[in-house]
Amino acid sequence: MLIRRPSDIPSSEITPEAVYRNRREFMRGALGLAALGLSGTGLAEPAHVTDESVKGPAWLECKIRSANTENTKSSDILTPYQHVTGYNNFYEFGYDKTDPAKYADALRPHPWQVEIAGAVAKPGVYNLEDLLKGLDLQERVYRLRCVEAWSMVIPWIGISLADLLKRFEPTGAAKYVAFTTLVRPEEMPAQKKRLGTIEWPYREGLRLDEAMHPLTLMAVGLYGKILPNQNGAPLRLVVPWKYGFKSIKSIVKIELTEHQPYTSWSAIAAKEYGFYANVNPQVDHPRWSQAQERRLPSGLLKPNIIPTQLFNGYADQVAQLYSGMDLRKFY
Repeated sequence: MLIRRPSDIPSSEITPEAVYRNRREFMRGALGLAALGLSGTGLAEPAHVTDESVKGPAWLECKIRSANTENTKSSDILTPYQHVTGYNNFYEFGYDKTDPAKYADALRPHPWQVEIAGAVAKPGVYNLEDLLKGLDLQERVYRLRCVEAWSMVIPWIGISLADLLKRFEPTGAAKYVAFTTLVRPEEMPAQKKRLGTIEWPYREGLRLDEAMHPLTLMAVGLYGKILPNQNGAPLRLVVPWKYGFKSIKSIVKIELTEHQPYTSWSAIAAKEYGFYANVNPQVDHPRWSQAQERRLPSGLLKPNIIPTQLFNGYADQVAQLYSGMDLRKFY
């Protein structure tokens, strides 16, 4: 499937094709900058976040190396690898942006199993390799917009969620898809804390038509490598037109349901984090504006503030999903 580039991206922001296609050379350059330290970015450079730090089973590494990249010729300027892997929200490891990179080494993402449940003809518990068997990986460059008003551009590697769900034959009762994250306190230190904001496990959900949309991705890698632990290894959701908290990490259960599922942030603060969570510059968070975003890397001298786009720049592809809906009510 051809992933169209949003028409409003200026040509000056497009990564040159020669640089983008030679990804390994690009990565070596990015990692070299990380080793030297980037001045003025306002972000700490975790020394242990290196290209060599991400390892996994040989079958997955081989599959990622063979990912189809023909539909990713042009994109926004990519966010450097060290920022993608060193600045995260993954609250199972802590609430600071650098906590996931500090503590996620304890996570053991291989081997991995995912339960498929609910309104499907073929429920069961499946090994990750069986989930991916016979499905070709694709590389897709997507914008990631956090509800906190910062953003990145990331070259993900994964499979279409629609292709995955079709394997299990959703029944007519399926209207939504619910996702659940791993609970393993011995590896995820924040889950040990008795006083916390989130009731574990972390849970998210989509409407079935959103889940089946061609843009919706189940990622197993980024930047041509196996997905780092702090970014949601070994399997995470990526929904590029929604705020980042919808893109749930380290998934252990996928359930198709008839009714709208419980979702963690909506349960905590429904007026702040709606079920749909579509990126919308005209609908502010109650405590801050969503009209602009801070594209990483950024700093005091170069804040890199840009306008937020409706549906994160993917309106041409996804706006029809919400035809007739009041986007202020269904936020």
